[in-house]
Amino acid sequence: MDANQSSENGVAAVDRAIAILQAMSTQATPMALADLARSTGLYKSTLLRLIASLEKASLIARRADGSYVLGPYAYQLGRAYEATHHLVEVLRPILAELVAQDTESASFHVYDSSSARLCLLRIDSHHSTLDRIDAGDLLPLDRGAAGKLITRFRSTGLAPKLSNVTAVSLGERDSNCAAVAVAVFGPGNQIVGAISLSGPKERFTNKAISKMTKQALIAASEATQLLGGHWPGS
Repeated sequence: MDANQSSENGVAAVDRAIAILQAMSTQATPMALADLARSTGLYKSTLLRLIASLEKASLIARRADGSYVLGPYAYQLGRAYEATHHLVEVLRPILAELVAQDTESASFHVYDSSSARLCLLRIDSHHSTLDRIDAGDLLPLDRGAAGKLITRFRSTGLAPKLSNVTAVSLGERDSNCAAVAVAVFGPGNQIVGAISLSGPKERFTNKAISKMTKQALIAASEATQLLGGHWPGS
């Protein structure tokens, strides 16, 4: 085997190992070997070889019933990522700047589970009437502009383009509320979450939606670059 072929095989093994971790990261429950095979498209024999290496690195742990969960080192990596990028610290001034531009209330939403998204950060607008969302709230993943984007990009492999990173919601989650949202990405074009501008639906005229979408696009581009992602070109 020549050096180039060895290198290619090594890269393929890394890609397959990452596919296993990605499949497990989308599940809130332990996964059996058969579940991993269906999610990754890999043969069980291949999975077992890769899982053995991932177990040694503490990225995967095997439970007594034979199912698999993410291991302690995966948790450490998540904490290290959070500490390195200071997600809230990066986003707070960006959201504050949006509100200072007389937009609707600005918030940042991240994936929580297969049915919910988490409002990680929220800054109220200067309007006298607001929608009722606070940091820490869990909202439906299948309704609302931010939920649409998280669903669109999370573990789907969809490449971000300027034509698909925005979404609008008019009365989906709450019949009296509306929102525009733009996705934010980290390394490897992985979605981090979505910036949302939300408020009473009556203020979301076509002109207001167009203006806020442009403002949110600029904010999301800045956030993506600060978080180590690559903002899509035109």
